Amino acid sequence: MGLEKAGFHTELAIEIDKWAVETLKANRPEWNIIQEDITKISQKGIKSYLNNKEIDLLSGGYPCQAFSYAGKKLGLEDTRGTLFFDFAEILKEIKPKMFLAENVKGLVTHDKGRTLQVMLDVFKDVGYHVQYKVLNSIDYGVAQKRQRIFIIGIREDIKDKIGEDYIFPKPHKKKLVLRDILQNVPPSPCATYNEKKKEIFKYVKAGGCWRDLPDDIAREYMKSTYFMGGGRTGIARRLSWDEAGLTVLCTPSQKQTERCHPEEIRPFSVRENARIQSFPDSWIFKGSMSEQYKQVGNAVPVNMAKEVGISIINYLKKLEEKNDKI
Repeated sequence: MGLEKAGFHTELAIEIDKWAVETLKANRPEWNIIQEDITKISQKGIKSYLNNKEIDLLSGGYPCQAFSYAGKKLGLEDTRGTLFFDFAEILKEIKPKMFLAENVKGLVTHDKGRTLQVMLDVFKDVGYHVQYKVLNSIDYGVAQKRQRIFIIGIREDIKDKIGEDYIFPKPHKKKLVLRDILQNVPPSPCATYNEKKKEIFKYVKAGGCWRDLPDDIAREYMKSTYFMGGGRTGIARRLSWDEAGLTVLCTPSQKQTERCHPEEIRPFSVRENARIQSFPDSWIFKGSMSEQYKQVGNAVPVNMAKEVGISIINYLKKLEEKNDKI
């Protein structure tokens, strides 16, 4: 949706999750959506689904998986068995002008940086100039602190024609907080806390966490983690209206990563989380409450994706300018 808002037209979407597919079909019935395992698509080829159209951008995300090293430089074949391999195979087959891969910030340091380096080497071998950067959604019109790595690839011949590097979007000066976006939120499914957790949150003020608890209650609630040191401020965390949301997760009430509503003793609702992810209220989520929470948590913040999409379109416009001069 973020890329659509930037100006891209979706030719094909591939998704294995049944309820995510139902959601996509409900919101964009005109899109060509294939419910399939990406590993099967990469094996049999993707061009037939695209009617051999030239593609400007391949966009996707794959899990951050380690590779097996044998004291050698790893190439594409050595990444077989990971979903990165399938992304790279599709990239190699359709050779779009550019690609966008989004992943967790931890990819930067995963296996001491070697995992990311293998990916960059493979992209280079496939024929792409690659740049990457960790971006925070709070910088791009999203009331959420969510850091993700964005890897941008430009086909070498395109890069040579343009003669310039791609430029990542500039951060906005204005930073949104929850007060800006959580007014008049439509009703939606909402998880609840058990009675024990409700008792805990009675002690926690807006912007606070387990440190607000009386010591005996904190010891009981924290158990062994009480003595571990460090902040652990995600435990019994209640957000305030005047801060941005923390990373929206797929489940709303895990103990280590709690995000309690600023005023009420409950997690954020599905629709509130969707607002924090910058989805418009018109976007429908299908499936059970847990399925809806999962879809919202797995999404790329819409406004953040839009900003990256605009920056890619601006780069590709330079190609048109070069072609016009020839």
